Amino acid sequence: MAEGGGSEPGTETQPATSAQSLPVEHTVPDQETQRLTIGDMLKMPLKKGDEWYLIDSRWFKQWKKFVGFDSWDMYSVGDCSYFPGPVDNSGLFADQDTQALKEHLIDELDYVLLPTEAWNKLVSWYGCVEGQKPIIRKVVEHGMFVKHCKVEVYLLELKLCDHSDPDTVATRHFSKADTIGSIEKVMRSIFNIPAEKDTRLWNRYMSNTYELLSKPESTVQDAGLYQGQVLVIEQKNDDGTWPRQTPYTISSTTTSRNVGVSSSSADSPSATSSSTMVNGECFNSSGFSSNFSIGRGGSSSSYNSSYSYRESSSQTQPGLCGLSNLGNTCFMNSALQCLSNTPPLTDYFLKGEYWGEINKENPLGMMGKIAEAYGELIKQMWSGRHSYVAPRDFKMKVGSFAPQFSGYQQQDSQELLAFLLDGLHEDLNRVKKKPYLYITDANNRPDKVVAEESWRNHRLRNDSVIVDIFHGLFKSTLVCPECSKISVTFDPFCYLTLPLPMKKDRVMEVCLVSTDPLSRPVQYRVIVPKMGAVNDLCTALSKLSGVPADKMVVTDVYNHRFHKIYQMDEGLSHILDRDAIFIYEISKYGEKDQECITLPVYFRERKSRQLNSGGTWFGQPLLISLPKQNLTVDQLHNIILKRIRLYIKTCEKDSSSDEQTADSEVCNGPIDTCEGDEEMDHQGLSCESEDGHSEGSEKDASEEVENITSNSPKKPTTQKSKSLFSVSVVNSYGVSDINSFGEGKLPKLNSHSIIAVEWDSETKKQYYEELEPESFEKHDSMLQPQKKKTAVALEECIGLFTTMETLGEHDPWYCPNCKKHQQATKKFDLWYLPPILVVHLKRFSYNRYWRDKLDTIVNFPIRNLDMSEFVCDPEAGPCVYDLIAVSNHYGGMGGGHYTAYAKNKIDQKWYYFDDSSVSIASEDQIVTKAAYVLFYQRRDSQITTSREEKEEKEEEEGKEEEEPEEEDVCEDFMDTN
Repeated sequence: MAEGGGSEPGTETQPATSAQSLPVEHTVPDQETQRLTIGDMLKMPLKKGDEWYLIDSRWFKQWKKFVGFDSWDMYSVGDCSYFPGPVDNSGLFADQDTQALKEHLIDELDYVLLPTEAWNKLVSWYGCVEGQKPIIRKVVEHGMFVKHCKVEVYLLELKLCDHSDPDTVATRHFSKADTIGSIEKVMRSIFNIPAEKDTRLWNRYMSNTYELLSKPESTVQDAGLYQGQVLVIEQKNDDGTWPRQTPYTISSTTTSRNVGVSSSSADSPSATSSSTMVNGECFNSSGFSSNFSIGRGGSSSSYNSSYSYRESSSQTQPGLCGLSNLGNTCFMNSALQCLSNTPPLTDYFLKGEYWGEINKENPLGMMGKIAEAYGELIKQMWSGRHSYVAPRDFKMKVGSFAPQFSGYQQQDSQELLAFLLDGLHEDLNRVKKKPYLYITDANNRPDKVVAEESWRNHRLRNDSVIVDIFHGLFKSTLVCPECSKISVTFDPFCYLTLPLPMKKDRVMEVCLVSTDPLSRPVQYRVIVPKMGAVNDLCTALSKLSGVPADKMVVTDVYNHRFHKIYQMDEGLSHILDRDAIFIYEISKYGEKDQECITLPVYFRERKSRQLNSGGTWFGQPLLISLPKQNLTVDQLHNIILKRIRLYIKTCEKDSSSDEQTADSEVCNGPIDTCEGDEEMDHQGLSCESEDGHSEGSEKDASEEVENITSNSPKKPTTQKSKSLFSVSVVNSYGVSDINSFGEGKLPKLNSHSIIAVEWDSETKKQYYEELEPESFEKHDSMLQPQKKKTAVALEECIGLFTTMETLGEHDPWYCPNCKKHQQATKKFDLWYLPPILVVHLKRFSYNRYWRDKLDTIVNFPIRNLDMSEFVCDPEAGPCVYDLIAVSNHYGGMGGGHYTAYAKNKIDQKWYYFDDSSVSIASEDQIVTKAAYVLFYQRRDSQITTSREEKEEKEEEEGKEEEEPEEEDVCEDFMDTN
């Protein structure tokens, strides 16, 4: 999903508040005034309905350097080389023509949010790149009880059509804050519906199910519209009837309640009868009516949502029910299928035991709404009547309490699972008033005593079916490196997050650009230390290429310019796999003892001669070494021209010169330039020099091309080289000219200068090879097969989790003996394991610079997972687990697809759940590199969940306390079941 700029709902090409329409101030305030003005505006709070603007963080960082916005970065204030030039958001667009936003942009890293006043100020001071529309987004409100405002960067894409012509579909983007009425207004405009014509809007699910949207004041979020939703506008007939008339006569003024019906991108083929949902009932063409009741404790909101479903033609196996994808909700479906196939939890909800334990007074809970919505969904899934259901009501309930899950962007199934388990626990907590507890240190007491005390304190405040089934106990040991103080604590856990063994090496693909102007860049595949430095990358590349590492400069090329030039001591973690890394070989110009500077060179096609009028960057940038002193304009032009000789089009042999012999043609290898040709056919081309047009410009350009691409000793002249291109100095962002070089002047260059080689459009078309700069050769390292990824055992991950480690310098422990923070050693051990053990494989690792997914295959047992060796309680009996469910993630960071494998508790067979699709699976399919969250059930564990059974068992255990134990059992003192 990606959208462009604009503020009107549903529009894509409207100018909105065009940046070009804002007057550019002739008198720009000084840097301090700019810094204070924008700084104050950035402190403005988010308010519902306000409009904020996205600005490319790269341009904004350039501006911050120029004005000294950050107190620690005042070295470049007022430096003309850091002048940001016109506001440029091109880095945020996936397509420069449509100006559609890239997917998965990150706040502060990719873009900065500005209030309207700040945007207008910056554009009035600096202008905006010609043709770019501002990216305007609304502030929307999330949360049912605690309101939370945020800027909605990604809009919702809806598909709009007229009922009379359903094949003609228009795509528009809307904010969650837009109303149904505003959408209807847009649709009237799109389909040219007269104002006097009565209309109504429908949600269309699949091809046969419609839902009436009868509340114009409801927002997109209230209505539960999702990504890709199809909306149909219906026009009233002249006789007062509607084309979509239901089996019963329904007036156009009927106030209908929208029933929560959802769809899936992967829904099964629809039935033949069409159905309409009005006032909580579903009508199809055969007159069948089915009440969508949500049962006891149902919601009384204006959107009395239940779960739409597809009736199965025959009774199906309970539990084999798919979940419709509501738009990037596969993560939720995967987590729900795993929980649905957790027998003790599902039995608890199917028996209705949760109704007596809902805690609506718990300030940490969700007033029981999460438990109610989940219970209703489980009943639908295990009714045996549906092949799939659409969990829209459940998603809306979750989104109202957890705003991060309210949209339709891809999320993490484990994060949803953690929220859901915690939400169900608090909604079903049997403790109505939590007591205050004083936590005491172990003080050398036996582990068993401290563990019992910790578990008892935990149960005094947390007593629910989730605790009964999922909670276990860690033992955490900290040792002070100075005084050897040992601190032992026992902490509850709901799931295990296990680290995966990290590879020490990393494979990187880079391009090496040689100093030889006739050599194409060569792509290499090198192996470097994963946590190494840029110097390690250069050393590895040097071994393959023979180019000395100290003559290499590592760069990140983005949009035909250098996004970053790395220092040798910078960490490789700053370089992402998606970055285009070009490494340049650098050699000195002229004499060995001559002082040189290495400067970037960009290529720009100038559309206009006006300053800051913009232009198109093209080709690959270069790094060129130049003498620091006494550099003339002639030398600068000639150095650049020689460096780009591979990109200059060669002359074509005149077909009329048949009398020339092969001996008279001196061709120069791959350039294929013939010295026998004295002049090229320009067909009326006139190359403009800095002084304007000249009669000899065509001939000058032709001769210059021929001379520079040949081995002729004849040196090009400045006038001739300038007939091909002009040279100027631009700022470090490459968007603003600082100065151009006049004839006879010495260029004023320093180590921060950036050179722009500007081509006239016609000259570029005639002489520049468009495809050559994009060409490269592959080194043998690119052709070698990659090493197969080695698999690791689940036991290795558990062992890694329990390995002792030293705390980092930014995460010290306060030693009560030393009275100061210490980098203590820390070790986790497992003391008690719950009946259902949830194992989260930590596949995703990320920080500000590094985002990665580990696709290592983890060999986990389907049955007989013996955890006894990892439990440090000496009195614990054998604890053996069998797998019951797996949440899978396919793809990379920020996207991909989630599915699930689960074992049905009735027929004990494995099934594969992929949104609304359910299919049989075999055990040999389950262990894959996509496995993300594992669910294990302990053998012989009888889990008690009801209050009466728990009290009876506690009485029996109280009577047995006086009798000696005859044998060890797996359920130790903390198993309240």
